[in-house]
Amino acid sequence: MDRRKFLKGAAATGVAAGTATMMSTSANAAKTVRLRMQRFYGTENEANMKRFAKLVKEASGGSLRITNFSGGELVPNDQMADAVGKGTLDMALGYGGYWPGQIDIATIESGLPGMWPNRDEADYLFHGMGLHDLVAEAYAEKGIRHMGISYGGGYDLLTKEPIKSLDDLKKMKIRATPAVAKTFKELGIPTVNLPAQELYVALSTGVIDGCIYGGTMEYRDLKLVEVAKHYTSLNMITPGWTDCILMNEKKWAKLSEEHKAILTMAVTQLAADQYNWFNNGNREAASEEGLFVFNTLSAEDSKRITAAAQDVWKAEADRSPRNAKAIELAVKMAKATGRL
Repeated sequence: MDRRKFLKGAAATGVAAGTATMMSTSANAAKTVRLRMQRFYGTENEANMKRFAKLVKEASGGSLRITNFSGGELVPNDQMADAVGKGTLDMALGYGGYWPGQIDIATIESGLPGMWPNRDEADYLFHGMGLHDLVAEAYAEKGIRHMGISYGGGYDLLTKEPIKSLDDLKKMKIRATPAVAKTFKELGIPTVNLPAQELYVALSTGVIDGCIYGGTMEYRDLKLVEVAKHYTSLNMITPGWTDCILMNEKKWAKLSEEHKAILTMAVTQLAADQYNWFNNGNREAASEEGLFVFNTLSAEDSKRITAAAQDVWKAEADRSPRNAKAIELAVKMAKATGRL
């Protein structure tokens, strides 16, 4: 694929506008720039990362190149933001939930229970109401350019027994992350936090009765459907999380304008590819006959989750004035849409 085809395709999908300037030959003549990028995923999303590198290389005529590394290959995943800030990594596809101690707004950025019910509201919160500006400001203080949000997939409940309401969960023990655990505590639901590799044994031996970890794709790939088939849509947060695409600010400043334009467009395409990968994978897994038994919580129960999450929201707001502004935006949107 040559640069003309790349630019034509990007414009057709709405990835970028006004990319005609990228047709300049100066990028071809520029000295080759090489960037090292680590993701926190393993090999499962390697196709998306290879496509990202290929798009950058072809759009720049080979003068801008990305070398990809999988999770933990160069630095531990929870140290990627720090590594980007220091220049140990040039770029990263990361998850803010790994570094709340380094970036005050990172947990809010990655998504709190009840923060958004669909992609449209998430987009409006980040880009219409200004949450992304606050996020970018926080990362910039660490020498990191926050290049964009990459939405995750499903984040719902898998249990061994059917669930009709939140009250059914009061008799069960559910694996949950700390933010969800605090929310469920307000609802009287017992929780425990376990790593993904322990979920199969914990479910099969009765240590837990269910888990909140991902969507149908994750539950299928981890083989959890062999021991728990009941998938309940919580309408708690969809998309279930956000990843972030980061770059060292000094490295960014040294790029030519054309390299900046190419990288910005390719990052947007990578975020779209990641989102489609999650959603297509979830649809495929959901459609496999006999894997899951599906249920959805009532709208009233979903509102109860958002209300119960307010202590979690407040705790994040109390961490800094910037966080308080971010939570103020989330509360404003939730009230406007009738979720609070």
